[in-house]
Amino acid sequence: MKSRFLLSFVVASLALGQAELNAQEGPVEIKKDGDKFRVEIDGKLFTEYITKGYNKPVLYPIIGPHGVGMTRNYPFKKVEGEATDHVHHASLWFTHGEVNGISFWHVGDKTGKIVPTEVVRAKGGRRGSIVTKNNWNGPDGKTICTDQTSIGFFKTQKGVLVSYNVTIHASEGDVKFGDTKEGTMGIRTHPNLRLSNGRGVTTANGKAVNSAGHKDKALWGKRAKWVDYWGEIDGHTVGVAIFDHPDNPRHPTWWHARDYGLVAANPFGIHNFEGKKKGVGDMTIKKGEKLSFRYAFLFHEGDAETAGIASFYDRWVQAVAALKARAAGNN
Repeated sequence: MKSRFLLSFVVASLALGQAELNAQEGPVEIKKDGDKFRVEIDGKLFTEYITKGYNKPVLYPIIGPHGVGMTRNYPFKKVEGEATDHVHHASLWFTHGEVNGISFWHVGDKTGKIVPTEVVRAKGGRRGSIVTKNNWNGPDGKTICTDQTSIGFFKTQKGVLVSYNVTIHASEGDVKFGDTKEGTMGIRTHPNLRLSNGRGVTTANGKAVNSAGHKDKALWGKRAKWVDYWGEIDGHTVGVAIFDHPDNPRHPTWWHARDYGLVAANPFGIHNFEGKKKGVGDMTIKKGEKLSFRYAFLFHEGDAETAGIASFYDRWVQAVAALKARAAGNN
């Protein structure tokens, strides 16, 4: 597994092309700091992978171009001018609102928790990677399923690319991911990237577009290969693009993309998104089987057009295809 993960960085570099990647040696450092891992790029904090203190592992803060924060600070801390709604919207995370009937999306006494059990890898270099194994435990503490999460950090000419891959293992029995909009690969943006003000926020100036051409509030519930949110923070136009890989279940995915800064790829909540019968979006992983998801986030300067998001997405897909072909050749 380690050799395959190392290979992913090599192939991604080749496939994205020298023009897209910073050629500097060793820009990414990953340092363990208690229950979290600090990720530095060019000697400066980019993010921290926090493994305890919340109901799932999260990335926070996320520092974008020009040193601006790209995600909301709450619930990690309260900052004037930010909303304090939806405590479970913790920066950047992967989870779901119905797993065998239990919500891992929300926070409460009757909700589940994703608990790290092993750090397989945490290493920097020209690219950085963190690989963990996690238990999805119900409110009674019993494990429902397990996962392996692999997060990669790449510095490119367009910004920092974060790859986020999760494989769910039905290790304990059948696992049903239920039909709900409350999921799955999510981010809560900086308040300036919101599409509208509200709940104490007065600085929203965000815009959004998806690969199908829908804009702003029209993104919610639509299917698309990618979405991009951008706006002005501290005098700089910055944005975040989120990519859904073609190998993912039900690609192109639906998007739980709100005007208040929540953006989540969700292949399950079909009845919410399309007004169909509840349960049509259910997906069951049989005991002993697994299901994989592959996403990426590009934290970039400029708007979607200036950053070339459409073409960058295509190059990312090509990079993954090259990785898979190379890995297959090594087996």
